Amino acid sequence: MTLSGPPATTSPPQELPPEREPKGPLQEQLDTQLSPLLAAIEGLASERAEDAESLLILLRRLEGLHRSIQDGPFRASLPTDRHRLFELLQNMERSGGWPYIPRLQLRTFMDLLQKVPADEAPPESQAPEAPPLGLDQAT
Repeated sequence: MTLSGPPATTSPPQELPPEREPKGPLQEQLDTQLSPLLAAIEGLASERAEDAESLLILLRRLEGLHRSIQDGPFRASLPTDRHRLFELLQNMERSGGWPYIPRLQLRTFMDLLQKVPADEAPPESQAPEAPPLGLDQAT
């Protein structure tokens, strides 16, 4: 399964959350460079809107890119003196905090499983009995 192909033009890319402070020249330059890349990624996601497996691959690749940048160039670029590091942390806090890619919680998947339509659910005689989830039982 590949994730290549031209970006879809069905929907505009999602906007990132607005920054708390006005954009400076560096932010504007990065936005200009990132816009076509983000539009292409959004296009990939739109093209595969009904394919959960492809979207999962896409999310994993984005998370991998996030980690790679965080653990590589970002970490190497951190100031070594306390004063400059403190200024960076203050700036991060003012401009939206730490970038984070949240994962769906297991609870979300469990809730989705509970919503299976009756015609898709296995008959009672074929449904496996689930063990209790409690931790207070003796083993």
